[in-house]
Amino acid sequence: MQKKDCFYLGKVVRKHSFKGEVVIKLDTDEPDLYQNMDALFLEAGNNFIPFFIEKSLLQKGNQLRVQFENFTTEEDADSIMKCGVYLPLTLLPKLTGNKFYYHEVIGFTIEDENYGNVGSLVGVNDKTAQPLFIIENGDKEVLIPMIDDFIKKVDRANKKIVVETPEGLIEMYLDE
Repeated sequence: MQKKDCFYLGKVVRKHSFKGEVVIKLDTDEPDLYQNMDALFLEAGNNFIPFFIEKSLLQKGNQLRVQFENFTTEEDADSIMKCGVYLPLTLLPKLTGNKFYYHEVIGFTIEDENYGNVGSLVGVNDKTAQPLFIIENGDKEVLIPMIDDFIKKVDRANKKIVVETPEGLIEMYLDE
C-alpha cells in the first residue's frame, strides 16, 4: 500500500491501558463510520503497515479506543505512538453534489461564470485560514478561496468545477 492509495484518518495520540490499548484521534466529521473497522494502516517511516483490530470503541466524539491483535503490553502501545492512521481510498464514503474530497478534484477544469475558463486545478492549499484552489493557467497561478458561496457546481462527469468569484479576483492574477 502506498500513500497515494490511502487517505489520512487520524493519529495514535495516547495509550489507554497497560494492556496495549491506544486511542486514535480521528480526523473526520463522521467518526461513526469508522467505529467497526477490521483493520487499518499505520505509517512507520515510508511504510504502511496493516494492523488488525481486535476491538474498538468510539468515545468522546472523535476518539477511537482500539485494541490491536497481538498488542498486549504498554511497550506494544509505545511502539506506535504518534503514528498516522490511514485507510485505502476505496473506503472513503462517496460524496455527491458540491461536496468533494481535495484529492478527487485535482485535474478538474475551473470555470468562472463571469470570466470563463480559469485553468486546471493543480492543488489545494489548506494551510491558510481559508483553503484555496491552486489553479494553473499557462505559466500563471490563480488562487481562489474555497468558499461555499463561490462554488456553484461540481461536475464530476466532465471533471469541471463552476465558480462565481467577485469581480476582479481572477483578472488580478491573469491580466498583465
